[in-house]
Amino acid sequence: MSRLYAVASTSATGPGGAGDDPGPADPSDLAPSDLAAFFDDLVRCETRLYNAVGDKLRAEHGIVTSQYEGLRFVRDHPRCRVADIATTFAIGIGAASKIIDRFEANGWAARLPNPADRRSSLISLTAHGATLVAEAEQTFHGHLADLITAAIGAEQVSAVGAALATLRQTLEDARVGVPVG
Repeated sequence: MSRLYAVASTSATGPGGAGDDPGPADPSDLAPSDLAAFFDDLVRCETRLYNAVGDKLRAEHGIVTSQYEGLRFVRDHPRCRVADIATTFAIGIGAASKIIDRFEANGWAARLPNPADRRSSLISLTAHGATLVAEAEQTFHGHLADLITAAIGAEQVSAVGAALATLRQTLEDARVGVPVG
């Protein structure tokens, strides 16, 4: 299903001149039904992609998307703390700690003493965890490419990606949707 989002037309030569980024939209430019449709499309795409990638990762590597994302984060942020994981994934400290508990139980990660703060640990991947995330990464990228490029091209991926990055940064800067605890 293809949906058209009705945005009121604005002059290409507005106050900033031709081609300037108009900045945040005037709320009156979007109908409430357009925002609801945007939300629905965003959430349903995320859910379908997340589930499809999870199914592929489970079939080929025995892990799901959330495990892959956690392993990738720990790999890319060696000696991170549980609090870093919680902040990045907008989850509670307890949930992040349980993720690392499971990683340890599977032999994918280890908690190391934090010399700067005895109350926290530093998280690192084990050799087994590093191998797993490296192998799963190939599946992750390949399956995402198959799913996304079957529907939209590189230019659309760039445009949507830029818009979502701006939205995400705005929400993160305002601490919107941050769990308590």
